[in-house]
Amino acid sequence: MGFFGFLLLGLLAGAIAKLILPGRQGGGWLITLLLGVVGALLGGWIGGLIFGTGLQEFFSLTTWLLAIGGSIIVLLIYGLVTSRRTHHG
Repeated sequence: MGFFGFLLLGLLAGAIAKLILPGRQGGGWLITLLLGVVGALLGGWIGGLIFGTGLQEFFSLTTWLLAIGGSIIVLLIYGLVTSRRTHHG
């Protein structure tokens, strides 16, 4: 998968994760989409470690599930960090 394909995958995975994830994470859509790209990287890395597969083809279900799962993890962490920051500072 090329750079732009990966970027599009991360952006869409971040948007889907934002729709799936309950609650409100601050930062708006731009931050969410950027975190989606980071989440896609994380999902591919975790998939490689646990399942022996990573982000492969753009139209692969495995690729999408890993990217969305990674994006959900990154959004959860981002939500915890930003909510802690706003409550304590």
